[in-house]
Amino acid sequence: MSRPRDAERLSSITELSEELGVTPRAVRFYESRGMLKPQRAGTNRVYNYRDRARLQIILRGKRLGFSLSLIQEYLELYDADPSRKSQLPKLLKGARQRIGELESQRQDLELTLEELRDVEQQTLDAMRRLGVAPSTEDAK
Repeated sequence: MSRPRDAERLSSITELSEELGVTPRAVRFYESRGMLKPQRAGTNRVYNYRDRARLQIILRGKRLGFSLSLIQEYLELYDADPSRKSQLPKLLKGARQRIGELESQRQDLELTLEELRDVEQQTLDAMRRLGVAPSTEDAK
């Protein structure tokens, strides 16, 4: 059984970073943390489909707010168990924890917005009482 062409393709650090929308410095950072392990072609790093997939997982994890240590644990579990049986419960636990954190932040944000709207209204009321017209910037 042959692998798809894309699986055989090697990318330079520049190609990989451009493809995934990160800087080469970010790629090197994840490499320094042991999260990526590119091959070498002379003095150049070359990244294969596995490195690309790992970087996509890292970037998605960061976008979702997971810590680098949690992402690294997830990647290590995948390496140890390609069936993903030990990886999936860890991912579920992390996702549920992150959902809880975001729900809490949303509640805090709603409360803050409520308070700011109250301050805004009090300020507008005080300006009207004093005969001060809000400028167009104040209306935004």
